[in-house]
Amino acid sequence: MNKAFTREPDGDDEDDELEPSLKLPQGTRNYITPGGYARIKEELDHLLRTERPHIVDVVHWAALNGDRSENGDYIYGKRRLREIDRRIRFLTKRLDLAEVVDPARQENADQVFFGATVTLCDEQGAEQRYQIVGVDETDFARGRISWISPLARALLKSRESDQVRFQSPAGWREVEVVAIEYLSIDP
Repeated sequence: MNKAFTREPDGDDEDDELEPSLKLPQGTRNYITPGGYARIKEELDHLLRTERPHIVDVVHWAALNGDRSENGDYIYGKRRLREIDRRIRFLTKRLDLAEVVDPARQENADQVFFGATVTLCDEQGAEQRYQIVGVDETDFARGRISWISPLARALLKSRESDQVRFQSPAGWREVEVVAIEYLSIDP
């Protein structure tokens, strides 16, 4: 059968393809810091203004070369164009749902809320420091955890010296809140 008559997925079910850590709970807002919002906006602008027009030019040039069925530039260009369009739709949806929360403006700084940087002490006495951020900003290597993660949910509304118990992949753990800070998040 000719490829022109086959149906390819149009990408409307991209939320089903997301890894669980990036899915937002049904009916919740996409809380995000100003730095995270700027990074997503920057990526979207780059895709729209730079990368997509370049790929469109490549596909146009490849289409002018004739037989498209064996034209690698055309085939891979069209595939890349679909990937870019899928990412643009995803980022646009995320920005539409985004509710920007600036941690530096938090008034109730003695409790843990979105944007807090929390220093914890575990059962062995080791200290860890985590910043509670939006799902699109999560970076465990930099100590940034999503506000929907089990640890962050357990920490919400806690105060310094509170004992917090949460379910981790290794089982139930208990940590003590040592310090709470609200800092601007670097991009």
